[in-house]
Amino acid sequence: MTNGTLYLVPNTLDLGMPGVDLQEVLPIGVIRVAARLSHWVAENAKTTRAFLKRVDASVPLAQPLQSIGIVELPRPVKGRPAAADASALDALLAPALQGDDLGLISEAGLPAVADPGAALVQAAHARRVKVVPLPGPSALLLALAGSGLNGQSFAFVGYLPVDAAERAARLRELEALSRRTGQTQLIIETPYRNEALLGGLLAALQPHTRLSVSCGLTLPQGWTRTDSIAGWKAAPAALPKDVPAVFALLAG
Repeated sequence: MTNGTLYLVPNTLDLGMPGVDLQEVLPIGVIRVAARLSHWVAENAKTTRAFLKRVDASVPLAQPLQSIGIVELPRPVKGRPAAADASALDALLAPALQGDDLGLISEAGLPAVADPGAALVQAAHARRVKVVPLPGPSALLLALAGSGLNGQSFAFVGYLPVDAAERAARLRELEALSRRTGQTQLIIETPYRNEALLGGLLAALQPHTRLSVSCGLTLPQGWTRTDSIAGWKAAPAALPKDVPAVFALLAG
């Protein structure tokens, strides 16, 4: 039996906003693939059903929503990917191993990039399941492109320590690395801690270091601002507590 394909399906931030057409964010080809899939592995089943309802409004689903199988990934712990043994990953891949195509989706953005799913993708490669990443929004690359910082050399460093002293030490380390290499450093945080991270960046970094913040990219109210640390301090900005943000720094 030939294995099916594992599709990595990008998701949008604008769930629950009926005025936003899905086709304004996702290519129609991606929507067509999503409309025909009968099996999904998801970060969150509820948001995946909401996503599929929006898909159905653009391209009718191949079968009723209630008959589509959605299985959730193991939950991460404190920002770290959840552990899953080989048998658990094989169970998630079961439809593909039986010849059916399978979708992998996270709550927003591209699965397995600053989102869960990498272990499942690795297992798919190990079991000779074809993996196809579909084009769509990835906040990290959108934020980098919109920042005006160095897009030729960059690193995604994920989450920083929550403890203020440890976070400050890590930020000074990243700033020194950026100054030495000319490399942009990309950081994310849980949305309700956006303000705390911004405050930590402004307190720890040197005045001439450039800081870019991108909030809610792909949403109508999404924005990106790049300025020096001195400029941010001179003209502070409030960050939302319920919308993801990407922070990027480049030391001069």
